Amino acid sequence: MQQILDAILSGSATVEDYAALEVPQSYRGAIVRKDEVDMFDGLESKAKDPRKSLHVDDVALPELGPGEALVAVMASAINYNTVWTSIFEPMPTFGFLERYGRISPLAKRHDLPYHVVGSDLAGVVLRTGLGVHSWKPGDEVVAHCLSVELESPDGHNDTMMDPEQRIWGFETNFGGLAEIALVKSNQLMPKPAHLTWEEAASPGLVNSTAYRQLVSRNGAGMKQGDNVLIWGASGGLGGFATQYALNGGAVPVCVVSSAEKAEICRRMGAELIINRAERGYQFWKDEQTADPREWRRFGSDIRELTGGEDVDIVFEHPGRETFGASVYAARKGGTIVTCASTTGYLHEYDNRYLWMNLKRIIGSHFANYRESWEANRLIAKGMIHPTLSRTYPLDEVGQAALDVHHNLHQGKVGVLCLAPEEGLGVRDDEKRARHLDAIHAFRGV
Repeated sequence: MQQILDAILSGSATVEDYAALEVPQSYRGAIVRKDEVDMFDGLESKAKDPRKSLHVDDVALPELGPGEALVAVMASAINYNTVWTSIFEPMPTFGFLERYGRISPLAKRHDLPYHVVGSDLAGVVLRTGLGVHSWKPGDEVVAHCLSVELESPDGHNDTMMDPEQRIWGFETNFGGLAEIALVKSNQLMPKPAHLTWEEAASPGLVNSTAYRQLVSRNGAGMKQGDNVLIWGASGGLGGFATQYALNGGAVPVCVVSSAEKAEICRRMGAELIINRAERGYQFWKDEQTADPREWRRFGSDIRELTGGEDVDIVFEHPGRETFGASVYAARKGGTIVTCASTTGYLHEYDNRYLWMNLKRIIGSHFANYRESWEANRLIAKGMIHPTLSRTYPLDEVGQAALDVHHNLHQGKVGVLCLAPEEGLGVRDDEKRARHLDAIHAFRGV
């Protein structure tokens, strides 16, 4: 791996140089093990510790197939799907790998007794398979996490509708929290030249998810002037939603959990902020009983900020804890667009507020190829910025996942894979200088 790293760090290696490099037969990756899926049985979710289940180990290099690429991973990031994988909720991911392995002999490579996780990367192409013409060894890239087979007509209008749609590194093997990753070549996109490796790695999944959920016609179709309620507005997903609202002429109403996170939203340019820790909302009287009085208090606080207006769109991802309040808070004819459900999948809301007020609930999941490309293009243009707040080395990936599991983070949590330190990989110093304040917004600089 040292020769590969030396070539990347030199910044001058040619296509021929990369082609001449020997790709090792094994590499280090963050894995969960199939024989440990019962290790947390009987524990509540928050008591399950990713530091015990995520292991950094040597794994065999997978065979490179047609339409695929091997990428040397300089940096990756933690997403909530890494947390779910590491605590084996709502189910172990090995069922995904087994089902994928049944569709073809090539897919069978993914069905292993270990799962290399991670759905983000920034790095350099090492090898490409047959039929790959747009990418070559030495190209600096990031990857989105949509993996589809595209053998069904259902996926050709919207690749998220492909019946064999999967999230790379969660529902497939050989993910990005590793020194080398295996991706389909159509997952690759140019690395934004003004970002470091760890900054470039951090937007992939959440940026594309926020773009589809909020901006795309497949999601809420946000327009200028919309009031947009954003839960976790300084977080990895909500931080991008806040930026898209501001960038697109909408008015974000940012819900955060601390004064520090409120300040991050202000640095981004948001003005309407609710610190739910200060307001002390208790949307549930107990685990089974919601409290509509608290929904109404929340709605009143929103209207006080907006000058009496309800929100046009609710950017919803916490799930069970907040969903009833979200449905209540949307204006008549408004939209609740939802993904993730990090506090629980079984939502409860009063349907009278939905049907009698002609509201819509839209489910949104990641993004199609075009949406992912557009989201990355906005990063590369310096119009949307990474939400990276902290970076760990690969050997501490368990702690990085624990931070996200316990909401101890702000923005995204990055992981250095091959990169020996933070701050490497910037190729456009002039553009970086223009956007440095925005890039640093989530780091508290």
